[in-house]
Amino acid sequence: MAYRVKITRRAQRDLANIYRNINAPSSSAAVTWYIGLRDAIRSLRLSPNRCPATPEDTGLRHLLYGNMPYVYRVIYQVIESQKEVEILHIRHGARQEFKPADLN
Repeated sequence: MAYRVKITRRAQRDLANIYRNINAPSSSAAVTWYIGLRDAIRSLRLSPNRCPATPEDTGLRHLLYGNMPYVYRVIYQVIESQKEVEILHIRHGARQEFKPADLN
């Protein structure tokens, strides 16, 4: 059974900022990369537990997307009782570890 992928407002803002920061409106390569990121997030509906736990919180998982030095972390939690994947935050992989306040 597939999981429902829910993107929080915070993660929606993160996606919008990434879209602007990579200058997607002016680059077909950037748009292709961005669409790949969105597809990778959607793929969590089929197998959300395939990704490792985050070092910051073992109750959360992270999907890594991209190639060095442009790797992004998609931080999410799996809610088994509701068959739901909640995308909490998307951040560049080179940034320091996140804090709970970063998820709001």
